[in-house]
Amino acid sequence: MVEVYQQVLYIKLDQVALDFSIQEKELSKKREMAEENKVTLHGLWLSSYVKRVELALKIKGIPYEYVEEDMKNKSPQLLKYNPVHKMVPILVHNGKPIVESSVILEYIDETWKNGPPLLPRDPYERAQVRFWASFVQKQLFETMISVLKSEGEAQQKVIKELLDKLKVLEEEIKKIFPEGIPTSMNHETVGLLDIMVVTCFGPHEVQEEVLGFKFIDTEKTPLLFSWLKALNEIPVVKEATYPREKLVEALKYIRQVSLNK
Repeated sequence: MVEVYQQVLYIKLDQVALDFSIQEKELSKKREMAEENKVTLHGLWLSSYVKRVELALKIKGIPYEYVEEDMKNKSPQLLKYNPVHKMVPILVHNGKPIVESSVILEYIDETWKNGPPLLPRDPYERAQVRFWASFVQKQLFETMISVLKSEGEAQQKVIKELLDKLKVLEEEIKKIFPEGIPTSMNHETVGLLDIMVVTCFGPHEVQEEVLGFKFIDTEKTPLLFSWLKALNEIPVVKEATYPREKLVEALKYIRQVSLNK
C-alpha cells in the first residue's frame, strides 16, 4: 500500500515538474518575443531631431523606452549603436540600431503599419512631402539657428533670409491646405511634414522671446501660424512639448556660448 502511494506521489510530482517546465518555457518565449519587439529611443531632450522620432512613435501608438544621453559624456551604448556620427537620435528595434532622424522616421512608417501613415502612398505626393520637409529643416530651421548664433549686421542679414524663406513656405501652405487650415486636428491626420513643422517651430514663441523679434505671427505668416496653433493643440503633441523655462534657458545658453566664441 505504501509503495502504491509513493508511486502515485512520484507521478504527481513529475506532472507538477512537467507543468512548471512548460510554464517556464512559455514565459521564456514571451520574454524573448517582448525583447524582440522592444523599442528603445536614445535621445537628448533639447534635440528637435529626437522630438521628431518621439512624436512619430506616439502618433503610431508604439510603446518605447526612452534613454536620455549626455552628449558631453557619451555612453558606451551610444558609441556602440552609432559609431559613425556618435549622435542621437538612435532607435533600437529588435536589438538593431537605426540612426539619423529622417531614416528612422521612414523606418517607423514602413515597419509599423498601424496608425496613420507618415508619408503618402502616392509616389509624387511622397516626393513633395520629402522636399518640403527638407526645406523646413535645411532652409528654415537651420537659418533660424544661424539667427540665434549671430548678432549685429550679420544677424540682420540672416533675419531677412529667414523671413524671405518663410514667405516661400507660406505660399506652399496655400497648396497644402487649399480650403484653409482646419481649426482642429487629431493625431490620425498628422504626417511627416506636420511633424517636421511642429518640432522645428512649435515652440516659436520661446524662440522669438530669446531672439527678440517675431518671425511667425498672424500678419507675416497667418497660415503657418494657424497650422502650428492647430498642431500644438493635439494631445500627443502637447505631451512632447518642451518645458518652456528649460527651453528658454537652453536657447539663451546656446546664444551666449556662440557669441562668446
